[in-house]
Amino acid sequence: LKDRGNVSMGHGRVGRARKHPGGRGLAGGQHHHRINMNKFHPGYFGKRGMKHFRVEKNHNFCPTLNLDKLWALVSDATIKNAEKLKDKATVIDVTKSGFFKVLGKGVLPKRPVIVKAKVFSKLAEKRIREVGGACVLV
Repeated sequence: LKDRGNVSMGHGRVGRARKHPGGRGLAGGQHHHRINMNKFHPGYFGKRGMKHFRVEKNHNFCPTLNLDKLWALVSDATIKNAEKLKDKATVIDVTKSGFFKVLGKGVLPKRPVIVKAKVFSKLAEKRIREVGGACVLV
């Protein structure tokens, strides 16, 4: 409202407020606005790499868990119970906690455990068996 009544209403007498002097939107990105595009949006034009049609992201979705974190999935009460009953194995289903694969990093406590997962690494399988446990594929 401030500019009303002022001859050119804040747009200056010389250049004039024309409708779309540079074109609408991103017009001229490769022509008269090239400097701006190269300076502030490098890589905007062109293609790069190969097309991968119908990418299935779930195909290689496989969250992993190391052995050293295995007992962290279980409640404290279950751990205390497992320490009392050394001859009985505790069942830990890692898929319920959102993990698919069990890897072999870390040391397991010397109590038998049955681990349920979709995939096991060789080392994880070996270490679980060493403490008297078993690997069950889900």
